Amino acid sequence: MESLERLLSQISDVVWGWPMIILLFGTHIFLTFKLRFIQRFIGKAIKISLERSKEGEGDVSQFGALTTALAATIGTGNIVGVATAVAAGGPGAVLWMWLTGVFGIATKYSEALLSVKYRITTADGMMAGGPMYVLERGLKSKWLGVVFAALTAVTAFGIGNMVQANSISSMVSENFHISPWISGALMTILTAVVIIGGIKSIANVCELLVPFMAIFYVLGCAILLAINYTTIPATFMLIFKSAFTGHAVIGGFLGAGFKEAIRYGVARGLFSNESGLGSAPIVAAAAQTKNPTRQALVSSTGTFWDTVVVCAMTGLVVVNSGDWTKGLKGAALTSSAFSEIPVIGPIVLTVGLLTFVFSTILGWSYYGEKAAEYLFGSKIIKPYRWLWVFAVLLGSVLSLPIVWSFADIANALMAVPNLISLLALSGVIVAETREYLWNKNLDKAAVKTAQTAVEEE
Repeated sequence: MESLERLLSQISDVVWGWPMIILLFGTHIFLTFKLRFIQRFIGKAIKISLERSKEGEGDVSQFGALTTALAATIGTGNIVGVATAVAAGGPGAVLWMWLTGVFGIATKYSEALLSVKYRITTADGMMAGGPMYVLERGLKSKWLGVVFAALTAVTAFGIGNMVQANSISSMVSENFHISPWISGALMTILTAVVIIGGIKSIANVCELLVPFMAIFYVLGCAILLAINYTTIPATFMLIFKSAFTGHAVIGGFLGAGFKEAIRYGVARGLFSNESGLGSAPIVAAAAQTKNPTRQALVSSTGTFWDTVVVCAMTGLVVVNSGDWTKGLKGAALTSSAFSEIPVIGPIVLTVGLLTFVFSTILGWSYYGEKAAEYLFGSKIIKPYRWLWVFAVLLGSVLSLPIVWSFADIANALMAVPNLISLLALSGVIVAETREYLWNKNLDKAAVKTAQTAVEEE
């Protein structure tokens, strides 16, 4: 078992190595320039995302689609993942993580646009979309769509379910001495109540949970920084300097060069915001929207909130604490940084982890379900949901390093067919953007509905 764990860990290091980082970040930069720096519309995008009125065909509101995507995206990576990047790449990793989020907005916009454009209406009247449909209908490559869907369905149970459930039960057991069986059973019941109702039920819960958890966490981080405000200017200087020069050995910190700062900052940023992985567009396709560009703008704000705001706040707290110099890593570093302020720090961390992880379980359940539906049809939906609920309990009581490594590998491989479609169909993305955004036709309805497009085929 240990040999298998080492093997999977080595494979994970390879697939999340420089080639994948260059491909993902390169796509971010390419689409940013291709779309004339689409990030300049982030203010308009945020404004549209807060509108809750029904705007067109779809299963949930634009805000519901966004919060469901954020539920899946904002998770342990925003807290523990950031600390891991700082521990391995030094303070400079925070800047590279932030820049990854800024450029990743263009990719998140692009994949959402394509998913809405090529979505279909199923026989039961529900919307279905995502990279698998883009690959099949846009790129005319069904086999790549099958590969993406299969990887997504498998990955969901690992990174989106069992390892998330395990992190909650482990934390509750360590901090409150409650048996994983008890916390796992409670989490399983809550998950079942929400996901059995489908995307509308998930979106309704996420619309309430996500704003609360994000605002609570960001405000908590702001309070921690305000208490230690005198060192904030020096912290900013340290982050910027280390991003381009690396950082020497200090205290228990082993030191990190310029390359390590880029590698770990970019890798953690990409892992956190999921831009380019193809997961978030699956729920974007369910949104009620007048045209693909409008929902694409809404979806792009997910990367902004996830990395540019939440990850940045965590990074500032961790670096500002100075605890990264003690040789601490991952969860230990995060806990140490937040526990420096009695009562407030631990509460922010505990509530943040609980809500972030539970919301991830809800969001990824929909991703995996739609991928399975693409492969096996609508008859698989109910069995998949019940299997998902059971996996929550299983993940709560088992240690899952192998599952985590396997899911990490599948997660990276998901990105490859999705990025192929983004690069190959970049002309379509530009054409849609020109039609509705650059020509100021955002309120114009799409020429064809999804159902009409399917019937014409």
